[in-house]
Order: sequence, then structure tokens, then C-alpha cells
Amino acid sequence: MTRLGLVVNPVAGLGGRVGLGGTDGPDRVRTALSLGARPLAGARAAAALGELAARAGGPARDGLLVVTAAGRLGADSVAAAGLAERIVYAAGAGRETSATDTAAAVRAVVAEGVDLLLFAGGDGTARDVLGALGPSGVVGAPGSRGVLGSPGHVPCPVLGVPTGVKMHSAVFAVGPRAAGEVAAAWLARAGGVRLRDAEVMDRDEDALGEGRVTSRLFGWLPVPDVPVRVQQRKTGSTAASPEAVGGIAAEVAERIGEGLLVLGPGSTTRAVAAALGADVSLTGVDALALRPGHPPRVVARDAGEDTLLALGPAWIALSPIGGQGFLLGRGNQQISPRVLRSAGGRERLLVLCTEAKLAALGGRPLLLDTGDEALDAELSGHLRVITGRRRTSLYRLAM
Repeated sequence: MTRLGLVVNPVAGLGGRVGLGGTDGPDRVRTALSLGARPLAGARAAAALGELAARAGGPARDGLLVVTAAGRLGADSVAAAGLAERIVYAAGAGRETSATDTAAAVRAVVAEGVDLLLFAGGDGTARDVLGALGPSGVVGAPGSRGVLGSPGHVPCPVLGVPTGVKMHSAVFAVGPRAAGEVAAAWLARAGGVRLRDAEVMDRDEDALGEGRVTSRLFGWLPVPDVPVRVQQRKTGSTAASPEAVGGIAAEVAERIGEGLLVLGPGSTTRAVAAALGADVSLTGVDALALRPGHPPRVVARDAGEDTLLALGPAWIALSPIGGQGFLLGRGNQQISPRVLRSAGGRERLLVLCTEAKLAALGGRPLLLDTGDEALDAELSGHLRVITGRRRTSLYRLAM
């Protein structure tokens, strides 16, 4: 019988749509819930398992056992996908789960000798998994964070189902169904799938305090190497030339004229806002009121989904994540499917990117993971990317 491990961090990504930027720690979890956040990790893990089940089919599906933890830590997602399960860990009843539970669940699951460990979470969860795998290959004490390791052998391959906010690490599939696709290929040993050491990254808070969005390396985990279906790590941002940023800003101002502009997070969008004459946040989603001949006015800062919906129809300006190419679904979940549809979809979507940043993708498409497959399909296809003053590049968006 084929054994697949599954561990879900049920609160991963909880703060995305309400604008918290992450949910590390019980205080942020409680704040997110008080703001109306709804857990999404379990459903995204179930989608991954559903894709795996569909691809396995017949005898292969009947011979698949998912080794997991009780309730929201995994078993609920397995039940939703209709697969056979074996529960090897249960958190204490009536309390919130924590990083300690993630680490303990990972150790219990891996001890069963699984062929692949799927985990659903974000960069913080990836760090917990890295720590739980211990001295057999990567880093120190189970559940520890922040210890840099080196590539090596761990008990089994690992693959992340992306359910967090940022997900700078290279251990994640590009989406839940892609995770199921990759898992199916690995478990079937199809197409000569090999392993590669993939970086576990998380945001560098010191650099953020200096106004730079970059990531810190914490170690490596072995991941099935399926190009395009497993994401790249985020690369550090480099300062764009004032001429390039100024040209993009002028093009944006001309296209919008008078109206509302929602700016996604990142160094590029922040530099464009500065060129327009506005000071916006680096990691949040802000809204500017533009009017020709007048400086822009910040009407919302670090806005969540509800605030953006209340503002009414707006232009939405985004810049892809360096190295990864993600346009939607990484660090900007506030710009939700509801917000995108309210704005008018792709007709009101402005993609801002310098030519150098676009070239660094090496032809890989810009990626979409909004959580709404129908919307991702609507947005997919070629779109004009603003690279300067009256300069655009036709580039492909893909799910």
C-alpha cells in the first residue's frame, strides 16, 4: 500500500484577506478571527487530495492510505477527499493548535514510513516542518525555527500545499491542484520524477525595517522536481532605475486619469506610488485617489478585503514577485476574487514590472492562485505589462 503523509496548519493564511500579513502566534489568530477571517487551509488541502485521487483512480486510489493527524490538522481534509486515512496524532481537545502541534504531527506521520509528506501551510509552517525533521538532514530541535541548515537526506520527500500568506519558499506547488498533480506523479514514479533540494525561506524582518522586501534562507527540503508545477523561491528585490519607475508611474496616471487606484504590496508598486507623490506601505494593500494636476490622496492604508469592497470600483495595480512570478495569491490575498470582480476583472488590472524584472523570469508565465479557479481561468492568457512610459510587453498569465 502507498502511504501519503498529510499535515495541515489550520490557521495558515488566516490573516491574508483581512490584511494582517500572516498569522504567526495566537494573538494574530484571534485578531484575524475577530475581523471575520475564515480558515481556508483545510479546503485547499482537500483540493490537493481530490486532484491526487482523480489522477490515481481505480486500484491505485484503493491502494492509497493517507497517514495524518486528527481533525483540522489533516483528517477533515482526507474525509472531504474521500480517501482512506490512518490517524497517528491528535492535539489536545478544546485548544488552539500551534507550531508544536505541527512539529509533533510531522514526526508522528513520518515515523510511519510515508512515501511523501504533504503539508498545508505557509513559510512559517515550512520552517516548522524543517525543524521537525531534525538532525537526520537539515536542522536542530523539533519545532525549532531560525536555525540555518544545509542540504542533506531527510526521511522522505516533502511538498507544500500553499495556504499561507507569503510563501517565499521553493517547497510549495504553485497551487493546491498542482500539489495533487505533483504528488500523483511522484507516488506513481511517473515520467522519471526526481528530487531536488528546495529552499525554505521566510521574510527577513530586519530588511523590511529598512524598506526592502527580501527573504532569509533557513534550510533545504527534498521536493519532487516537476517544472512549472512547483514554484521557485522568491529572489530579493533590486532598486529599479528612477527613469523606469517614473515612466511606469506616468503611464499609470495617464491611463487612469481621475479615479481610484488600489496598489498591491512590493517594492515596485511602492516606488511607483512615490513617483506619483504618495507614501504607501511596503507589504500592505493601499488605495489612492488620483486626479490630474493634483497630488494623489491616500484613502486606505493596509486595507483588508472588506475595506477594498467598500471603496467601490477601482483600478488595481500589481507587480509580480521577483523570481517566482506570482501576480495574485501570494502576499496580496486582500485583493480577493470578490474585489477583482467588483473592479471589473482583467479590464481594470494593471501589471507593473520593469523590463529587467520581467526578463529575469526567463519566459516563465506570471502566476495566478486566487483560490477561485473560474476567476483564474478568466484572467489567464496574454496581458499587456506596463514596463515604462508608453512601453508595454505582452506577457502570459497562467494558473
